[in-house]
Amino acid sequence: MKTDTIAAVATAMSDSGIGIIRVSGEEAVKIVSKIYENVNHENTLDQYDSHTIHYGFIVDEDGTFLDEVMVSVMKSPRSYTTEDTVEINCHGGIFMMKKILMAVVKAGARIAEPGEFTKRAFLNGRIDLSRAEAVMDIIHAKNEFALQSSVNQLKGSVSDKIKKLREEILYEIAFIESALDDPEHISLEHYHERLSDKSDHIIIELDKLLESADDGRMLKEGINTVILGKPNAGKSSLLNLLAGKERAIVTDVAGTTRDTLEETITLGDISLNVIDTAGIRNTEDVVEKIGVEKARKIAEQSDLILYVIDSSVPLDESDKDIVRMIKEKNAVILLNKSDLEEVVSEQSVSNIIEEVMGRDIKIVSDISVCQKSESDVPCIYMIKTSTKREDGIEVLTSLIRDMFFHGQISYNDEVYITNIRHKEAVYDARKSMDEVRKSLEMDMPEDFYSIDLMNAYSSLGMIIGEEIGDDLINEIFSKFCMGK
Repeated sequence: MKTDTIAAVATAMSDSGIGIIRVSGEEAVKIVSKIYENVNHENTLDQYDSHTIHYGFIVDEDGTFLDEVMVSVMKSPRSYTTEDTVEINCHGGIFMMKKILMAVVKAGARIAEPGEFTKRAFLNGRIDLSRAEAVMDIIHAKNEFALQSSVNQLKGSVSDKIKKLREEILYEIAFIESALDDPEHISLEHYHERLSDKSDHIIIELDKLLESADDGRMLKEGINTVILGKPNAGKSSLLNLLAGKERAIVTDVAGTTRDTLEETITLGDISLNVIDTAGIRNTEDVVEKIGVEKARKIAEQSDLILYVIDSSVPLDESDKDIVRMIKEKNAVILLNKSDLEEVVSEQSVSNIIEEVMGRDIKIVSDISVCQKSESDVPCIYMIKTSTKREDGIEVLTSLIRDMFFHGQISYNDEVYITNIRHKEAVYDARKSMDEVRKSLEMDMPEDFYSIDLMNAYSSLGMIIGEEIGDDLINEIFSKFCMGK
């Protein structure tokens, strides 16, 4: 591990009221002392107590005044990196921050690599890898739920859960190994039943984490939402309404949207990555045909489809085509233009869906109605909207939340897996525990259990960084922003 002293601008490189240059390492205090003077023009930084802040000036190696500053001193081990750390709070501005950073480098520091401060915090044992990754998730959080989930991970929600599971697995490994080494004093009689119960418990806990992964991804990245419909159904108007601005061109001419338009939208406390698509219809227009085909492909990869129907225009074969596209997807049908004379009713939409899907369906606008139903008939969610009058948007927001987060998202301590790397590690651990269960069913020798238990233990260790190579560590921290 590198132990030299590093420095970087820790705030955004833009004009601002304040800029911070962070310096960390064994020589941090000594290096900054070379360019810092207090009001009496004394270089006394090394004499100050830890966790104190001091007024003074930054001068370059020639003694030229650079800026009036406040300097924070945090001595090892009580700092972000556990090393001596000094933060220079200067006036904001790209040129000024770069000047002071270069003065620090000339005094003996080197420019930090992306994420190197947090990497040192991990390597020095202050935080585990899952908590280190949560730092970047906090910075990139798109909504309140994503932020709260990342904060919980930084506090240890994921690592605490993983460590507890690893402790349970390790206990069983140690018991088996001890019994095999000392069978006279440690008996494996009836151990088969005990390990079977313990394996079932661990598998249930791993399944809960895996089930949280899709919700966790959407918490972190937003719900990938595609707007489908025939030309002039009101798709672009819906995008504009959700975005709160004129994002898409809206005209009375059918087929105005030829390509996809993308916008990240926050509705209350959830985020939608919304894609407006070309109207679905049979067309001889080459450009429009390409747009329709692109819409089909994007719809296949979506988390949610918003199917917009112009309720003032009769349904036709194009609507049947769209129903086929939403058949296996999470979808909400928006019966739009409810301010005009209604030609399409909920029943007519139900009829065409049942015809295409070949089964009965139930039209609802409230997910609780479907949840309370004891019938096996699937639900299709439908809301009457008017993008012109802005009707139905609040109902849509509530329905989306209920659909994806089961109506139970709150600011609590529930553990969400939001990182694909974590999900893969949990999945690998789950497969290893399946092997343990198979060995138990086949009444295999105890050392078979031990091998698969150790594999599960190692897979979970990947999440918190206890079973991970230098290359992966470097890759993870290379994605961090400079100065963090």
